[in-house]
Amino acid sequence: MFGLAIHGGAGTLPRADMTPDRERLYRAGLAAALEGGFAVLKGGATSLEAVTRAVMLLEDNPLFNAGHGAVFTLDGRNELDASIMDGTTRMAGAVCGVTHIKNPVELARAVMEHSEYVFLSGCGAEEFALTRGFALVPRSYFHTAERWRQLERIRDGDGGVSALTISHVGTVGAVALDDRGRLAAATSTGGMTGKRYQRIGDSPVIGAGTYADDRACAVSATGHGEVFIRAAVAHEICARVRFAGQSLARAVAAVVLQELPALHGEGGVIAIDPKGNIAMEFNSEGMFRASRICGEEPQIGIYRSD
Repeated sequence: MFGLAIHGGAGTLPRADMTPDRERLYRAGLAAALEGGFAVLKGGATSLEAVTRAVMLLEDNPLFNAGHGAVFTLDGRNELDASIMDGTTRMAGAVCGVTHIKNPVELARAVMEHSEYVFLSGCGAEEFALTRGFALVPRSYFHTAERWRQLERIRDGDGGVSALTISHVGTVGAVALDDRGRLAAATSTGGMTGKRYQRIGDSPVIGAGTYADDRACAVSATGHGEVFIRAAVAHEICARVRFAGQSLARAVAAVVLQELPALHGEGGVIAIDPKGNIAMEFNSEGMFRASRICGEEPQIGIYRSD
């Protein structure tokens, strides 16, 4: 038994803003990342390899708020965050505020596997990247016209538009179970459009945006980062499964549909357990998501009706 689930962000996603052509592009992007990660599992590689591959493919796709498609800060920069966790060893790595790393999830994994630390930030993370042979990319690599237009709408005070209604759509993540029963999770993001003061959300925070434990499940989250941090969402779901004996579906639903709304938090999660059960739940209008279990066809969705 092995399987993979991915997400490309949850949040305000009105159907009126989703043209047929745009929807086809999003579905194709999700399908490509799912296929890439699943091929890794099918070839007998680890869940860690699978989530790394799937997230890197999403980071390379400008449709999503990670890597090449990252949103801009208020002063016009791209500050990227990512994390990864191995459910077998419970080793983890994370980076935040990096500005020259093409695939932040790859650097997060390097922190986990080749340093004595879990979490590195900004210039220090990039200095470590150089010691590991990473090639830094110019800031222009992350510039996309669509993300710049979003920033301009924030700067211009476009009526009704705020960082919370325009930006968290697109954060990416993956969770996987390999054929030896090992779990892994990874998450990557460009953060919040128009963010200030080097704000950090939940995506790189182990236990909030990412968590994996072979004794329970693997989780990757997307949404209002401040609330996900306060609720320790990813770890909360794993704890409910491990200590309260809740099914994965019940634990995910309780946190996403009860705990988060109580704190005025919007978003969703993807999760997988050691038996191959997958849960993909959200309390927003939509969440880009896809999954596949061995022996079954891929599942791709955007809205609840999918």
